[in-house]
Amino acid sequence: MSTSANEPPRVRTVVTRSPEETQALARALLRELPPGAVLALHGELGSGKTCFTQGLALALDITQAVTSPTFTIVNEYAGTRGLCHVDLYRIREPDEALNIGLEEYLADEERLKVIEWAEFAGDIIPAEAVHVYFEVGAEPETRTITI
Repeated sequence: MSTSANEPPRVRTVVTRSPEETQALARALLRELPPGAVLALHGELGSGKTCFTQGLALALDITQAVTSPTFTIVNEYAGTRGLCHVDLYRIREPDEALNIGLEEYLADEERLKVIEWAEFAGDIIPAEAVHVYFEVGAEPETRTITI
């Protein structure tokens, strides 16, 4: 899973069979991302988006508990590289995303930005964002993740 930090990660699909495997995939992906990267996460409730973000946080040496910011909308964390975790589940229009300052977060060239329910931001998500799609598998812990 290696690419240059200047190239976007290649498209691939991975099946994980546990939260630990989902987090390990996130840690591996992080090695491919430049500072300031944007990850746009897509998938139903409970499909693994927050678990994936927790794996990123572990790789960034973030010691705080990482939970979905469904009600706060944005959580910020400090680690070896900052992490901005955005959850747009309660946002239904791109204008609402603008009102919470999403463009300012996206302009940060150092922190990693992870946006759950990114489809609700419309064209605000930059073209160079890495899109990650989550699907729940037939078995309870299984996830199909397409990057």
